[in-house]
Amino acid sequence: MTNGINHKARKRFGQNFLHDEQVIQQIVAAIAPNDKQTLVEIGPGQGAITRLLIEDCKELHVIEIDRDLVQYLQSRFSHHPHFHIHSVDALRFNLCDLAQEGKLRLVGNLPYNISTPLIFHVLDDIQCIEDMHFMLQKEVVERMAASPGCKEYGRLSIMTQYYCVVEPVFDVRPESFKPAPKVDSSIVRLTPHLVKPVEVDDFRCFSQLVTQAFTMRRKTLRNAMKNMLSEDQIKSCEVDPTLRPDTIDIAAYARLSNLKFAIDSEQQE
Repeated sequence: MTNGINHKARKRFGQNFLHDEQVIQQIVAAIAPNDKQTLVEIGPGQGAITRLLIEDCKELHVIEIDRDLVQYLQSRFSHHPHFHIHSVDALRFNLCDLAQEGKLRLVGNLPYNISTPLIFHVLDDIQCIEDMHFMLQKEVVERMAASPGCKEYGRLSIMTQYYCVVEPVFDVRPESFKPAPKVDSSIVRLTPHLVKPVEVDDFRCFSQLVTQAFTMRRKTLRNAMKNMLSEDQIKSCEVDPTLRPDTIDIAAYARLSNLKFAIDSEQQE
């Protein structure tokens, strides 16, 4: 597919431009936009998906850090009255500022070099998001969807699944991009829970505890969490302290964090 631009992909921005028309059509079909929705595309690149999304939505905001591409996209799509471009780093952008009338639908071929921090940044704005369809490195999607006991299971799995239903949609081969990445990619659909799967008394405590556990994922919970909870305290949450962090589910982490928060609150009184 020809986009009418001679732009060399920049490694510092993690650019790999999608050009496979069949994959582009599959992605848009999975998103299924309509004219009552506001869409936000992160990293539109050369507009391969943008050109289709813009025909079937109420408003389309695109976030692009590369100024050369911003100029190109502006010249290509500015005649559409509902097209808006934001020349900014997505990691520093407040998505909720765009949610003026209803929730946002997010789309993006996310740069692989910042995909995990970008996912966490987006989850911070979950209250104004209806759903998300992202192209990511296949390994990252596997980590997001992983269950306890899998080698891919970790902090990203727990925190993403706390916020969203994670659905891998389909895989994309390297040759669908220019330049071709050295890894396979996947499309993932993230749909925020209407009701969280577990009750967490303090999210910051929950996040800190999960992070601490997986900084030493090869050790037992007793050792990985010794600075947060004692062995007896872990047992009181019906969790075996001799297990490794990657073997217990999100409900167990919620119980552990709620106990930790209760202990911290008592000590502050």
